[in-house]
Amino acid sequence: MKRSLAVFVGLISLSAAAFAASGKEPAPAGAFTGAPPEYTRFSPTELTRGFMALAFGSDLRIGARPRGIRRFDQPIRVAVVAGGSVDRSAAMARVLEEYGHKVPKLRLSTVTGNQPADVEVRLIDEKDFKSALQVAFGAQITKTFVARTDPQCMTSVKSSTKGDIVRAVSFVIVDKGDDVFLDCAYHELLHAFGLSNHDQRNPWTTLNQKRMVGYLSVYDRALLTLLYDPRLVPGMTPREARRILPRMIQDRGLAEPAQKPIRGR
Repeated sequence: MKRSLAVFVGLISLSAAAFAASGKEPAPAGAFTGAPPEYTRFSPTELTRGFMALAFGSDLRIGARPRGIRRFDQPIRVAVVAGGSVDRSAAMARVLEEYGHKVPKLRLSTVTGNQPADVEVRLIDEKDFKSALQVAFGAQITKTFVARTDPQCMTSVKSSTKGDIVRAVSFVIVDKGDDVFLDCAYHELLHAFGLSNHDQRNPWTTLNQKRMVGYLSVYDRALLTLLYDPRLVPGMTPREARRILPRMIQDRGLAEPAQKPIRGR
């Protein structure tokens, strides 16, 4: 079942790599019951392949095509819009706090009330999902989205033609259990921050729609750490990114054989 849709307003073909990640560990504390274990150590090739697949392209794009990398180029303010029959506001706040703590370069903060926000997370019941999309995007666009992808959660991202993300809105279902909520919450924020694509061939990322993960995996944290490294800038092309990724991965100790803990600097 397709769980998510990342829509960019505004894939490269990769040969299959041998999967040889190591350091398999149980799902971290706070994950839903039955969440999959995670691998914690990866080769430079495995990280590069994942980054190139997930940071470029998207399921559905409207408007002008951005030239390359898409991410925020300023501190990110996030607002949680509470709603639905199950109160998940505190849980969503914990998810955001984890992202901010583990990937400091996001420069993430939460805002309340009428304060302006760069990312808006709307918590809704499943029955209200389609109508919420219609209010946000109009009936015709919603019809297209649903017909093409049958999404369970969704993120819409507006970016400039240069690649700067200017606003993101995520819809997260709250009334289908902890597993659906946590999986959507972590999954949709990855889209909102700039990992726009999905990769059904990747066995480690939350952005594989055949998996339910429900936590910020070591692998996805590494990809966000790379995306928000100042050496990668909005608009950078796949060729430009591929040229500098190996050095970035080495400098940050993200891959084997360094076997160092991931650092978000």
